[in-house]
Amino acid sequence: MLENVEEVSEVIKLRRQRDASNNLNSRLLETIERLNTTIDCLDLLCDSDKVVVPKWLESVPSGRKKHATLALLLSDMHFDEVVQPEEVGGLNKYDRRIAEMRLQAWCENAIKLARQYLSGVTYDGVLLMLGGDTFSGDIHEELAQTNADTILGSVLHWTEQLSVVVNVLAAEFGKVHVVAVPGNHGRLSRKPRMKLRSKTNMDWLLAKMVERTFVADKRVTFDVGENADAYITIYGQGHLLTHGDQVNGGGGVGGIFPAVTRLRTRKTQRALDIGQPFKTIWMGHWHQLIQTPGLIVNGSLKGLDEYAWINNFGHEIPQQALAIITPEHGVTIQAPVFCMDRKKEKW
Repeated sequence: MLENVEEVSEVIKLRRQRDASNNLNSRLLETIERLNTTIDCLDLLCDSDKVVVPKWLESVPSGRKKHATLALLLSDMHFDEVVQPEEVGGLNKYDRRIAEMRLQAWCENAIKLARQYLSGVTYDGVLLMLGGDTFSGDIHEELAQTNADTILGSVLHWTEQLSVVVNVLAAEFGKVHVVAVPGNHGRLSRKPRMKLRSKTNMDWLLAKMVERTFVADKRVTFDVGENADAYITIYGQGHLLTHGDQVNGGGGVGGIFPAVTRLRTRKTQRALDIGQPFKTIWMGHWHQLIQTPGLIVNGSLKGLDEYAWINNFGHEIPQQALAIITPEHGVTIQAPVFCMDRKKEKW
């Protein structure tokens, strides 16, 4: 009799698990179907294969003027994620309002650095690299529960915000070339995928929507491809933009250096094999700002979060990478763009 009761109990348990799994699977399939429909509609409006490489990036200026390109790496914004100060030792707070303020501060401080601290330079234009993780997404249950908006609502809201930023940069410097690659948080699938990596990622969709905003604006050009990496030529020198999540490790005594060095070495070899050598690799993902002539790893607009706090990672204030690229020497002057003003953010 006892065995029968146990068997019945086990059957009921398994049925409940089956029903829960089926319900979750149905919801995920519905979400993916809606998002794929959105992407398909956008595909009809955008020519994804058309990449316009502006002439000012390729040509080497002549004359006595000190020409340069202002290179800005904007990544790991994690828009619409919510970070509560009481969960991170009072060191950070993040929500949509604060993210808007930090994005504005980033834009203003980048212009201030270029115009006031690096005066005397004739800028041929701005290279704006969107390095991924624009959103935190809902790949983890806790994010889906605490984010400020749904992923589609976030895309709509932040398309407007980023479009304003691009317009401000174009008004200030005359020309802007936007290059975008996907991160790991914006994906639609729970696990990272290899096929359709870009077109199933909200980073790609956002960049495409911003591109549509400037379709008639000759000041702004875009390279939003379907590759996980983007190859850029500036004054005849190659640069590679990638998100930086394609390796494991980075949490040991050596920190992230072994991981990012392995990644750079592998991509350098592949680049040589296919005839696209690069001098500098740009990446995000690690939320730690590292600036060298050949390797640039970006910080984060979001700053410290609960994941970093619980895993005892180092604390770094919100900052992003800026560099001056000259025809003579490539990446030369580099500086962090600070994005947080705690007093103005009022927390």
